[in-house]
Amino acid sequence: MKVVILAGGLPSTLIEEDEKMPKPMAEIGGRPLLWHIMKQYAHYGYNDFVICTGYKGDVIKDYFMNFYIYQSDITVDLQTNEVQIHRKQTEDWKVSVIDTGLNSSVIERLYMAGNYIGNESVLVTYGDCLSDIDITHMVEQHQASNGIATFAVAHPTGRNETLSIDENGRYQGMQRFDREQEAWVNACSMVLEPDAFRYFAPDAPGTASTLMERLAQERTVQTYRHDGFWTPVETVRDKTLMEALWSRKEAPWKVWED
Repeated sequence: MKVVILAGGLPSTLIEEDEKMPKPMAEIGGRPLLWHIMKQYAHYGYNDFVICTGYKGDVIKDYFMNFYIYQSDITVDLQTNEVQIHRKQTEDWKVSVIDTGLNSSVIERLYMAGNYIGNESVLVTYGDCLSDIDITHMVEQHQASNGIATFAVAHPTGRNETLSIDENGRYQGMQRFDREQEAWVNACSMVLEPDAFRYFAPDAPGTASTLMERLAQERTVQTYRHDGFWTPVETVRDKTLMEALWSRKEAPWKVWED
């Protein structure tokens, strides 16, 4: 099963530099957000990634083209241009980086990624969210449901639209809740069946602009309730907090071993 990472958004507001970078390339502990997300999925055995880029996608391409060098110590002979690799490190990953346009929506990016998926279920996640979602458990629940899609949901962080979910976990639409513990929001991780991609086509039925709403108009959408850690990393404050957790070796999303 491949993992599609949506990494095509606008310039990052997390990096205080003149030359803005894609948000998934903002670093925590000296590694891009993208690396942290991929380590989580690889921990559960998912090592085949399709990264949908937009803004400055060349930065992401360059990172993976030179990943082996970025991960290792090197000595460069500037006269001969010979490179010696020390402390060699890499990952057992296959990575496809595709340009899905600067201003494309999530639905449009997924439609373009369909050419790289094949006729199999696929995991999808956003390139600016961290969590300790048990991916194996989420996939198992999805497979047992026989649904077209399963979206991970979590309790809100304080700035999210809340979702209505019935007692069987089916998505019912957006709703207001008086108590946060009763509220659920899209936690930016999901499992999609191959058939879902036909609803992303430009001529597909339905007018909903969000991914969850588009599918829910036509088919039953299931949810996977996650009570653990989840957060979008959208502001400098978010990034600073994640940096502090990482430096103290208390990062909840670090489910893998070094």
